[in-house]
Amino acid sequence: MKAKTKKIIAFIMLAGCVLAGYWLWLSLRPVEIVAVHDNGNHSYVLVRSFPPTDKGKINWWLENNSILKKKYNIPKPSSSGSFTIIFWLFGEGYKETDGYDRLCFDDMPPPLNCIDKDAVFSVSNSKNLGVIFTTYDGKYQLQKNGDIVKFTDEFEFK
Repeated sequence: MKAKTKKIIAFIMLAGCVLAGYWLWLSLRPVEIVAVHDNGNHSYVLVRSFPPTDKGKINWWLENNSILKKKYNIPKPSSSGSFTIIFWLFGEGYKETDGYDRLCFDDMPPPLNCIDKDAVFSVSNSKNLGVIFTTYDGKYQLQKNGDIVKFTDEFEFK
């Protein structure tokens, strides 16, 4: 094997190791809950370092929902049991309203009571569908037996 080919292979392997290490670091960082805001049966959780994969997000919820209930009293279901929790990346922190594209919280005084809209995950519960997880890549339903099933479209399950 030529020296040039060996160098190329070594570079590709090094780049692969660096990318794998970075992905592992992203996956293992602890989630930081910055704040929780309530709006009736909807809760907004501002986070840093949320898991990057759908499976990681769902597993994080399954492992931490009792902590969220104990520490932040969420979810707060309606009388029918329905609730929605949306997890937003905190990004650059609280900002002033821009008039249309930021999420602003009524439980904080202006002007620094808004965030850029960057939802990464949501959990909802309804009488008809049960627990639904929504991510950037799709929707998943928690089955009664504990299995997680991905929606293939609005009315069908995989």
